[in-house]
Amino acid sequence: MVEVVDVLALGRCGVDIYPQQVGVGLEDVETFGKYLGGSAANVAVAAARLGHPAALISGVGDDPFGRFVRRALGELGVDDRYVVVDPEHPTPVTFCEIFPPDDFPLYFYRRPKAPDLQVRPEDLDLDAVDKARLFWATVTGLSEQPSRSAHHAAWEARGRQAHTVLDLDFRPMFWSSWEEASAQVRAALPHVTVAVGNREECAVAVGETDPDRAADALLEAGIELAVVKQGPKGVLAKTRSERVAVPPIPVEVVNGLGAGDAFGGSLCHGLLAGLPLEQLLRNANAAGAIVASRLECSTAMPTAAEIDASVAASLEGTRV
Repeated sequence: MVEVVDVLALGRCGVDIYPQQVGVGLEDVETFGKYLGGSAANVAVAAARLGHPAALISGVGDDPFGRFVRRALGELGVDDRYVVVDPEHPTPVTFCEIFPPDDFPLYFYRRPKAPDLQVRPEDLDLDAVDKARLFWATVTGLSEQPSRSAHHAAWEARGRQAHTVLDLDFRPMFWSSWEEASAQVRAALPHVTVAVGNREECAVAVGETDPDRAADALLEAGIELAVVKQGPKGVLAKTRSERVAVPPIPVEVVNGLGAGDAFGGSLCHGLLAGLPLEQLLRNANAAGAIVASRLECSTAMPTAAEIDASVAASLEGTRV
């Protein structure tokens, strides 16, 4: 009997190595912190923090970092039973530099191949994919085989149910060309019901950076809910019958790298809870802002009480 989870995410996991000194290059950093990382892993953690049973489909190496990732997932409330241990490839490590408010260079160590992109269709529990209340996947998972085939196998098994989400998460370094990424995203869109990304990621998906035109193009591609993040201009979402735009929540940014994943976890919660679209977006904005004000990502994911307080403060016009 498959244990049904609220949120089942497929995608990247690894180790984030964050400097403990802000405003200096890696060559001058003296101490680092080690954290669970990877976009899909972070989204699953964010959803779990908001009370949802969550699981991750991914891969790690048969090494100490892989053991750390699996242990950290469990400690943060995410079921790791679908995380494959790859005996050939090392667990990815990602370094960042922190130059607030808006410069956070990333250095990915994923060679020769990352285990999370070696997940095969036969590694999937398709019954679990089918039964999950929400299934989350990312564009990065389409950048290589066999992961690409695993994604399509999952979507085929799921049959385009409600709450089948594609994070348009585009990392140029994972692709041979912009054109290849665009082609793969366009092939994926008919299989999902929700798409979320920033303006640049929408350009990859549908060739549009204007938020309204991008959302319209996603809807024309078959999406039922299009969410376009606009950074300092807030977020826009559209369905075929509704358009909602909400402003950002201003914070003192410490590290902006986890904000999108916190937004994603809160988006999962809002969809599963059936929240009105405006409330869903305000909550997701608040979740992203809270994590942007903190150093780490996975362990920084906010609670529902923190999100509620942030939204209330923003509506009162006070600074968080």
